[in-house]
Amino acid sequence: MNDMGTINSNGYHLVLPPDEVIFGQSEAMRPVRQMAEQLGEVDLPVLIYGETGTGKEVLANYIHRRSARKDGRCVKIGCAAIPASLLEAELFGYEQGAFTGAYSSKPGLVEAADGGTLLLDDIAELDITLQAKLLQVLQDGTFTRIGGQHEQQVDARVICVTSRNLQDDIAQKRFRLDLFHRINGASFRVPELRERSEDIPAIADYLIELFNETFDTSAYPLTPAMCRRLQQYRWPGNVRELENVLRRYVILGTPEAIAQDISRRSFAFTPTELPTHRHLPLKARTQQLVREVETQAILRVLQLNNWNRRKSAQVLNISYRALLYKIRSAGIAEYCPPKRAS
Repeated sequence: MNDMGTINSNGYHLVLPPDEVIFGQSEAMRPVRQMAEQLGEVDLPVLIYGETGTGKEVLANYIHRRSARKDGRCVKIGCAAIPASLLEAELFGYEQGAFTGAYSSKPGLVEAADGGTLLLDDIAELDITLQAKLLQVLQDGTFTRIGGQHEQQVDARVICVTSRNLQDDIAQKRFRLDLFHRINGASFRVPELRERSEDIPAIADYLIELFNETFDTSAYPLTPAMCRRLQQYRWPGNVRELENVLRRYVILGTPEAIAQDISRRSFAFTPTELPTHRHLPLKARTQQLVREVETQAILRVLQLNNWNRRKSAQVLNISYRALLYKIRSAGIAEYCPPKRAS
């Protein structure tokens, strides 16, 4: 299989994780895997949606790598990362003299994706005036460079990614309905990390190994208790937030870094981020919320007292034995990493 990966406007290459890390073992990811495998075998435009940080770009690259276009490039462009005034030139290129500073002709990313895949990240941010030009590419595979007189022909599959509800943007006249139908040849939603918490240990092991190699470090694998703590957190930033936490853990090299990070993040959530527990009755829901708040309070006190449990018990005005019981019950014990064999 070609190992070119995804190439964006900055020349960045995305290397795919193993399939068992991308999809895990959770029930929530089974239909996603099935859809991604099927879409690799057909040449349709694809729309992937879901919360920020869920791994939509990785799945887009997975589809490309399974397709008949795998020997071509998967060229990514972030519609939100480039000002609208520059995005047209990035996408479609320009001819010499088209504007001040255009001293020579330059092909755009659409041309670079010829024979491969054009990955449009944050498609909802695409300027309305450029949507018509993209629609033309999808309809008949033609476009014109800025300042050009002749139509260019391109054969590229388009995969679009969004974290917004495009139906809302259509209703507010920010997104063209005809373009939506064109990019929505097939679509699927990527679940949030909190919907697939059983996959977190495998993802964490992969990321720690990856970051150890990247930063030339030797951070310990996570203990079962540390994994449970990661699984208890809501992860509003999804896999991207998990990456940030584990990157700091690998660099700092202490398990307390994870506990402190999760504790700080838990205290920073807004009321709209509180778990809903939709299928729980009121009493059970209330008990669950109380346990979560208590766990956060214990973590915060432990953090402020440098993880001294006896001192923390005094601050919390409970017995040392009671604190140990609550720590074990909450699954936040055993923060010390395993000792390496000598």
